[in-house]
Amino acid sequence: MTKLYRRFLLAATSAAALLLFSASAFGSTTITILNADSPGVGFNDPTAVAPVGNNPGTTLGQQCLNAFQFAANIWGAILNGNTPIVIRASWAPLTCSTNSAILGAAGANNIFRDFPNAPFPGTWYSGALANSLAGSDLNFATQEINAQFNVNLGNPGCLDGSPFYLGLDNNHGGNTDLVTVLLHEFSHGFGFQTFTNTSSGALNGGFPSVFDRFLFDDTSGQTWVQMTSDSQRQASAINTNNLTWNGPVVTNDVHSTLATPLLKVNSPAGIAGNYTVGTAAFGSPLATSGVTASLVQGSPADGCASMASFSGKLALIDRGSGNFTGKVKNAQNAGAIGVVIANNDSANPTVVVQMGGSDSSIVISAVSISFNNGNTINGQLGGGVNATMRLDTSLPGGADAQGRALLFAPNPFQGGSSVSHWDSTAYPNQLMEPGINGDLTHSVVPNADLTLSLLRDVGWKANAIGDNQFFARQHYLDFLNREPDTSGLRFWADGIYACGLDQACIDVHRINTSAAFFLSIEFQQTGYLVYRVYKGAYGNISGAPVPIRFSEFI
Repeated sequence: MTKLYRRFLLAATSAAALLLFSASAFGSTTITILNADSPGVGFNDPTAVAPVGNNPGTTLGQQCLNAFQFAANIWGAILNGNTPIVIRASWAPLTCSTNSAILGAAGANNIFRDFPNAPFPGTWYSGALANSLAGSDLNFATQEINAQFNVNLGNPGCLDGSPFYLGLDNNHGGNTDLVTVLLHEFSHGFGFQTFTNTSSGALNGGFPSVFDRFLFDDTSGQTWVQMTSDSQRQASAINTNNLTWNGPVVTNDVHSTLATPLLKVNSPAGIAGNYTVGTAAFGSPLATSGVTASLVQGSPADGCASMASFSGKLALIDRGSGNFTGKVKNAQNAGAIGVVIANNDSANPTVVVQMGGSDSSIVISAVSISFNNGNTINGQLGGGVNATMRLDTSLPGGADAQGRALLFAPNPFQGGSSVSHWDSTAYPNQLMEPGINGDLTHSVVPNADLTLSLLRDVGWKANAIGDNQFFARQHYLDFLNREPDTSGLRFWADGIYACGLDQACIDVHRINTSAAFFLSIEFQQTGYLVYRVYKGAYGNISGAPVPIRFSEFI
């Protein structure tokens, strides 16, 4: 996991050669990138490169700028702001080492309180949000957000071998996806941050930020605004697993977005139950519907060579030697529809490992279980074992017992990361965790991600339909009355993402997606077509919860 650290940038930086590049967002907020790089640096780097991943730039600088515009377009299509946002961006040699690096740093350039239409008095808001709520540029600043990114990433001594991937298609492999990092950093500037000193607990100028109003400490039962001393907030910032977010939008979206991955053994009865699992950074993510099948032992047991047929079954494989991706790929080639890898660490028999690696050709799901649980299941294989690999939304990973999302509050305190991020226990991985994970998509809305949910809690108005993944999923719900399959969702969303910065292409692909669902056999050969047409035309029958009578439906 690549660590991402953030610092606040609340004052304008020194002047440099400034060029404006419009992000041409197709939603209701115009986001502009202000190029603050010197000649030959960052956005102005003339190094020739080949186009990559829907990014048509032919110089390194142009590709970087295209990635910024693409990330800005994603947010611009979702946020319903009525004032433009300017992000002053530059590239610099930020702190890094062979194994870690500061990828980027961003935050609000200005903060405001007690402005026209402010929802809460005596409360700090980021400049971008304050402008949107007030309906005007409150101080006519050149920029609302300052952002800086690591120009040396991937070079020797700076997270060696893991440079920024400049493609727009998220096919980053082992590299660091720049678009994902940008989406993360821009979110801080929109208001995913507190302006209270999280190290000392001191309020900024004696006033809380709007972020503080939703920081809830489970131990004290108080929000940061309700706390009466700096020391209380200071202690809360390191109250691990007890600092939560109690905003109504996030809390409502937690159970549709976060879940716990599980292996449920359905039979035999003697070992039936839920088993804790580790997940894989590769392959298809687990789904709430799950994958159910007979669980059978691999042959060879460690999965390090071509395997006997697993057609329609789940493969149980020993960890042994070899990498995880190779084992799962061998099982997939043998027809397995899912893989369970049992740990072989007898010295730590209850440990469950998280499986790293990257292989875009793997399309099935894989989980890992402990040494003890592997032995338990192995002992019953002779009588037949049936199991389900699934996500349990009743147990949201990264939330407290009341379903409130956890904030990152490690002890000791971590400057630049503590409080203004989701906790790293969130599952699936979230954009606003302190580290950038390789399995993140470019979606920032539920049911994939909670970033937009938090921004709505602090005051933003938004329309999630501008998010391509949400747009595609909604078609499955509206036309087919079901959740999408992973490959289908990816197909339709990626088809729109493939347009890159071409707005006309995006519009056409969205129209074509809707047309394809309307013409699909699954839609037209079911009664749901009739049901939706009647409901759209007439609404429900008076005094009944349905839009159509049985005789008409038949």
